[in-house]
Amino acid sequence: MSPDLPVWATLVISFLLVVAGFFALTGSLGMLRLPNFYSRMHAPTLTNTLSAFCIVVSILIMASFVEHRFAAHSLLVTFFLIITSPVTAMLLMRAAIKRELRRNVEQGGSETDDIPERDLEGSSLPAPKSPAAAKPDSAGG
Repeated sequence: MSPDLPVWATLVISFLLVVAGFFALTGSLGMLRLPNFYSRMHAPTLTNTLSAFCIVVSILIMASFVEHRFAAHSLLVTFFLIITSPVTAMLLMRAAIKRELRRNVEQGGSETDDIPERDLEGSSLPAPKSPAAAKPDSAGG
């Protein structure tokens, strides 16, 4: 038995669910197609949050008509997804940066050496410094 929903509510709910599916598909394709770990983490993190938000808004609209009350638990789910998804991605990216730095040390570099330039393309990490620029001039004052 399906609840009697107004046509406009059915259209809005359907639209939000289609948009959520589009965002989820886009994030999945981005994870498969993007070139490095950092950009692969970025795509599904953003789209996961957006698709979850669209689904929860559609649940809120549906619940307000079916139960004739405001469903606050859906807002809590949205709040926790908006908080935890980017934080988890940030922690994973920091762990990847530390792993790259550790690998650089094991290959004979120093801990202060940055990740090679080819890995920095499209990244917010600073560009590697030349050895001459890293050493301060001892003759100057």
